[in-house]
Amino acid sequence: METLQQQRKRASKPLLWIGIGSIIMAFAGMTSGYVVSRTTLVANEQWITFALPPAFMYSTIVMLLSSAIFWWGKRTFSKGNAKILTPTVAVVLILGLLFMWLQAEAWGQLMAENIIFAGAQSHPSGSWVYAIFIFHAAHVLGGIIALIRTLIRSLRGRYTVEDYHGVDLTAIYWHFVDLLWVYLYVFLSVMR
Repeated sequence: METLQQQRKRASKPLLWIGIGSIIMAFAGMTSGYVVSRTTLVANEQWITFALPPAFMYSTIVMLLSSAIFWWGKRTFSKGNAKILTPTVAVVLILGLLFMWLQAEAWGQLMAENIIFAGAQSHPSGSWVYAIFIFHAAHVLGGIIALIRTLIRSLRGRYTVEDYHGVDLTAIYWHFVDLLWVYLYVFLSVMR
C-alpha cells in the first residue's frame, strides 16, 4: 500500500502540468487581448510604437543561460555527481534574481521614456507591455521561491541520485517560465 507521501509524489508532476496549462491559457488570453487592442488602435491611428528596452534582451540571455545550466546540472547530478546539485541550483537562483533586476531596469527605462503603466499620461501600448511583464515576473517569483526551497533542501542533503523529484519539478517549472519569457519577448518584439 502506498504511503501518503508516495501518493503526493506521484500526483505532483501531473498537477504541475495542469498548473502550467492554466498559466499558458492565461498568457494566451493576455496576448490575444494585446492583439485585439493593438489592431483596433492601429486602425484608428492611435497606437503608439516604442522600442523595447535593451534590458529585456539581456534578461532573455540570462534566462536562457539559467535554463541551460539547470539542464546540465540536473543531468550531471542524475548520472552520479552528487556534488554538482547545490552549486547548480545556487547559480540558477542568482541568475533568476539577475533576471528580475534586469526586468526592473527595463521598467525604469520605460518610465524614463515617459511610458507608464496607468494614469492620465499612460497609453494602452505601454500598459499592455507592463501588464504582460508584471504577470510574468509574478510567475518567475514563484520559480525563485521554488529554487530557494530546492537549494535549502539540497544543502540539507535531502536529494539523492535515486530520489530528486523536487529538483525535477523545480526544473520543469523553471524551464517553462524561461520558454514563456522567450515567447513573450519575441511576441512583443514582433507585435510593436
